[in-house]
Amino acid sequence: MVKEFILQELGCANCALKIENELKKNENFQSVSLNFATAKLRLEVSDNYTNNIRDEVERVVHLYEPDVLVIEQNTENTQIANNSTSIKPKIVWLTVGAIAFISGIIFLWPFYISGYIAFALFLFSYILLGFKVVFRAVSNITNGKIFDENFLMTVATLGAFVIGEYAGAAAIMLFYQVGDFFQELAVRKSKKEIAGLMDIRPDYANLQVNGHVSKVSPESVNIGDIIIVKPGEKIPLDGVVVDGESMLDSSALTGESVPRKVSKADNILSGCINQSGVLTIEVTQTFGESTVSKIIDLVENAASKKATLETFITKFARYYTPVVVILAVLIAAVPPLFWGGVWFDWIHRSIVLLIISCPCALVLSIPLGFFGGIGAASKRGILVKGGNYLEALANLEYVVFDKTGTLTKGVFKVTSMQASNGFSEAELLEAAAYAETFSNHPIALSIMQEYGKSVDKDGLSQYTEIAGHGVSVVANGRTILVGNEKLMTGNSIEFSSNNDFGTKVHVAADGVYIGCITISDEIKPDSYKAISGLRDLGVKRTVMLTGDTLKVAQAVAAELKIDELHASLLPQEKVEKVEELIKQKHHKKTLAFVGDGINDAPVLAMADVGIAMGGLGSDAAIEAADVVLMTDEPQKLLEAIKIARFTRRIVWQNIVFALSVQILFIILGSIGVASIWEAVFADVGVSLIAVFNTWRILKF
Repeated sequence: MVKEFILQELGCANCALKIENELKKNENFQSVSLNFATAKLRLEVSDNYTNNIRDEVERVVHLYEPDVLVIEQNTENTQIANNSTSIKPKIVWLTVGAIAFISGIIFLWPFYISGYIAFALFLFSYILLGFKVVFRAVSNITNGKIFDENFLMTVATLGAFVIGEYAGAAAIMLFYQVGDFFQELAVRKSKKEIAGLMDIRPDYANLQVNGHVSKVSPESVNIGDIIIVKPGEKIPLDGVVVDGESMLDSSALTGESVPRKVSKADNILSGCINQSGVLTIEVTQTFGESTVSKIIDLVENAASKKATLETFITKFARYYTPVVVILAVLIAAVPPLFWGGVWFDWIHRSIVLLIISCPCALVLSIPLGFFGGIGAASKRGILVKGGNYLEALANLEYVVFDKTGTLTKGVFKVTSMQASNGFSEAELLEAAAYAETFSNHPIALSIMQEYGKSVDKDGLSQYTEIAGHGVSVVANGRTILVGNEKLMTGNSIEFSSNNDFGTKVHVAADGVYIGCITISDEIKPDSYKAISGLRDLGVKRTVMLTGDTLKVAQAVAAELKIDELHASLLPQEKVEKVEELIKQKHHKKTLAFVGDGINDAPVLAMADVGIAMGGLGSDAAIEAADVVLMTDEPQKLLEAIKIARFTRRIVWQNIVFALSVQILFIILGSIGVASIWEAVFADVGVSLIAVFNTWRILKF
């Protein structure tokens, strides 16, 4: 049994991790996944679980986030639970607390009214801003969860009040809430980027039955049904245009701002927006199998897989906090008991230590960093299924490519013509076009597209397809042969060959050789930038695996300067080659496979990070891949790697900075050099700097 819930107003990435980990302890919950990006909780519950599932979820959620509203998911509610309430009340709340704090500082100065007023103002500011922190600490203690950042802050600030450091106690809560506020702003920005992808979900479909059009739910439309899409409406389902012509805005799917033209017989993807003409579309996929549904599912499950550093921080805090508390108790009790001294001074040092040691900077900035990285990638049409895959992208050593549809366009095209015996290229192409008029073979279609004119079929007769060789036709009294070398040899026609890579189509008329047309799969223009860019980014080796012939593959590899090539491979042989490469790479580095088709799904799943190139065209690629590039541009991979590395750099900057400052001030606090205000900087000051540093990811 699967249950899904929306956690409305969930704004703390670290709390999301804690909620997920706590729910996983319930043996009746076989699988738990909380996606912070969508605030969506998914549970697989054993059938023999008799308790109220929602009550249990609410109990756990409210341990960490008392204000979060738990909403049971239904088929009508699939949108991201974005922050629906205004942020203005929080701004007012923070402003009032800050004014009270600043007023307290003013009353502390000489020549003003009274220290009692200052105390009252600090107490008011502390209660207003720190109530939730203290409440969480008490709630956690009653539930047997003592040691966390809420407990540390509560003990440290109450201790500060005991020793008369009222301003310091209030300052800790003020700056902590300011840091939390900026974290929420960053979360809202990232969610907005990710939620933009969710706007592709259609609200309705215009179903046409017997000339009558009615609005229906997209889920109720079947394959083969006819739908009408008017200007300004979203394409609700995948299909083929049967009538009409229009420009489509596909930016929500691909990140590309340039509209593309569609007309009769063109395939069309759901999620695009019809900009101009009315389109009549025959549905080819049900809503559950459509592109828009696949992408929505992918987005809803993004960020469900945590990076190593994300899971590390919760484990780190679990052990770190009790160690700090024990150390603080020892500093407060041991020196005055064994060596003498003033108890107040040592208690003061222990409280300073507690304030310094709160891991707020880490618990705020690390989850936010990876979430921001996923949001920054989404803005560029790159869907990353989890923080762990951002880590994998940042550590790439080998990148393995499929050829057709990935580095090449996957479409046959005439790339060269070589006329012979005094004939012109125009005569060569015309003869080939006359012969291929009746064929639906991709090679024939590419010749007809290159010819670009209509053929008078009345002048054609005796059309014959010769299996494995080509075709023969009588055109305007001339016998034209079009095919491979075997056809020429079998008809005793002398021909010439060239070294151009691709499929060779030889043409002869009345026994005289006219020339050769070369047809090949065209390399994508940005494949050159992608391969050279990977080299510039320090990727050690690029590899191409293809089922195409060795000669064709060698030509593509040489053109793109790919380091290693394996051709004429079956799908299972691609898997074997990737297994070999995984064994060759450094154990701390990763291997990425970039592919686009159903045949690539096994390799996409096997690689450390599977990247679906042009994944919109392949459901299997979307499901098997860890990263989906929403366009057919290989150079998008470079953007993905740069975002991943920038995210990693920011996260490690925060870790090193926070721990370095804390270690330094722990030492200073233990020997009595650091005061309560240095402690405030070491805790919440560092937290603010870390959060502001993380904001850079969102602006990448």
